[in-house]
Amino acid sequence: MKLGFVAGYGSAQAQLPLEQIIEAERLGYDSVWTSEAYGTDAVSVAAWILARTTRIRVGTAIMQMPARTPTCTAMTAMTLDALSGGRFLLGIGPSGPRVAEGWYGVAYGKPLARTREYINIIRQIAARRGPLVHQGEVYRIPYDGPGATGLGTPIKSILHADEHLQIYTAAVTPKGITLAAEIADGVFPVWMNPERQDLVEQHVTDGLARGGGRSRADFTVAPMVPVSLDDDLERARAPVRAQFALYIGGMGPRGRNFYHDYTCRMGYEAAANRIQDLSLSGQREAAAAAVPDQLLDEVALIGPAARIRERIGAWRAAGRAGRVNTMMAGGASIEALRLLAEELL
Repeated sequence: MKLGFVAGYGSAQAQLPLEQIIEAERLGYDSVWTSEAYGTDAVSVAAWILARTTRIRVGTAIMQMPARTPTCTAMTAMTLDALSGGRFLLGIGPSGPRVAEGWYGVAYGKPLARTREYINIIRQIAARRGPLVHQGEVYRIPYDGPGATGLGTPIKSILHADEHLQIYTAAVTPKGITLAAEIADGVFPVWMNPERQDLVEQHVTDGLARGGGRSRADFTVAPMVPVSLDDDLERARAPVRAQFALYIGGMGPRGRNFYHDYTCRMGYEAAANRIQDLSLSGQREAAAAAVPDQLLDEVALIGPAARIRERIGAWRAAGRAGRVNTMMAGGASIEALRLLAEELL
């Protein structure tokens, strides 16, 4: 199992945990990941990290599809990959209705159809087997819809890039995970319980079969694993509680929150409903307090070093079984990064 480090996002100031990134590279971590919501963008940060490192791979987890056309994303990914000597990993995701429509000003539409077409277009561009032509439900290139001049012609990329550019997608729904395994190289299932293969692995198997029968070795499952090292267990849990309350309770309205639904499938329906009720009514602290300790302990590495080492055993077993291919450590301090490296590298 490989180790990755999630650089984080969402702060009010543009900043990077550069000390952790440099240490992760020194320790032998495979990758570091950037992301975006509606503040700092993932691409600028990824480029900055690539320029400050020499070996570690740098990925986006995620670049939001509503923010860019697939052609723009392909150009960006191929450029970063070429300039870095093949160290860039492209991670994309559909975001959600709130951000797509409330921030980017585009229809959320059909996320699975958009993802399928988006990746198809990127792969066409990278392969350069001919000028780009795509006439789909979501994207039409050359564009021939309302307002078209009729002057658009198929174009081939000037840049000769690696046609085997690695593409990951973010997915938490069964259909989303299946689609990722069918057409992508990896998936970010947000968080996961390494002992619950039923939540992810069967959908991966189904998708690989639909994608031409690729082997499991051809696909990467890369969950985000919050890491909070602190001798005080409750203090260690606090930032992870707040993060989970935000996702489970506030990332979408009732009935359209994929993280809430995923938590229900994990067996925490009552808790997820309570977290959502409290969050949507503005009771953020109460929502965080309602996040079950057991849920946190299943999906995160929290507490004193000895406690984290004990829980790492489940992740190590999932790695050996091939169910988890990259552990993406989020929020890890320098000490926590070293602990993970000692145990898993």
